Amino acid sequence: MANQLDELNPEIREEGLDTNVIAKKLPVKVGVGSTIFEILLWILGIIPGVIFLFMKIKAKNHFQQLEQKIQRNASQIDNYLEQRVVVLQNCAKLLDKAIELDKDTYENIARYRSGTPSADEDRNAVSSQLDKLASSVNVAFENYPDLEAHEQIEDAMQQNMYLQREITAARELYNDTINAWNRDVFAWPTKMIVAARNGYTTRIPFIASQEIKAKAKDVFF
Repeated sequence: MANQLDELNPEIREEGLDTNVIAKKLPVKVGVGSTIFEILLWILGIIPGVIFLFMKIKAKNHFQQLEQKIQRNASQIDNYLEQRVVVLQNCAKLLDKAIELDKDTYENIARYRSGTPSADEDRNAVSSQLDKLASSVNVAFENYPDLEAHEQIEDAMQQNMYLQREITAARELYNDTINAWNRDVFAWPTKMIVAARNGYTTRIPFIASQEIKAKAKDVFF
């Protein structure tokens, strides 16, 4: 059988490839075969059936623990997002420029702080709005190089860059846990059966905003 990937005769994309995260949740489903498998275990005897029952309980506990870890990782991102909101607001005040956060951003941040669960898509939207605000602040800063509060603004912008790095690191932890969840819900038989019976779906990893992706294509040197 020939190699499926031949490095000596590659298909070359001269224009490169721009990839994007597909924001779609896939439901976990099992067929009749899984039901037959469980029935056969009980037919083979009480012991195999009971063992599999305990395995399902263990799998259920595993998913509950993963959910708690996802919540903890998401909370860490929210904390950094909240701090970034404060820093950017301070920058806007120092610039004495009418740079306003969308009202929805405040509501989302307040909802996160109150402990009310929020969808992954909402968290991505807030992050994207903050990236746009940061870009506006940067443009305003460049337009007013001789401000009296120059040092304070520079300090605030440094804080913004630091928080953005922390958000990136927190996203990595979040995405690692999301990857573990997405892998485990399709691990047949035990975990996949438990996931399907409980109506679990895959989860969407953190997505970079269009603002950040556009900046990545800029020429820096």
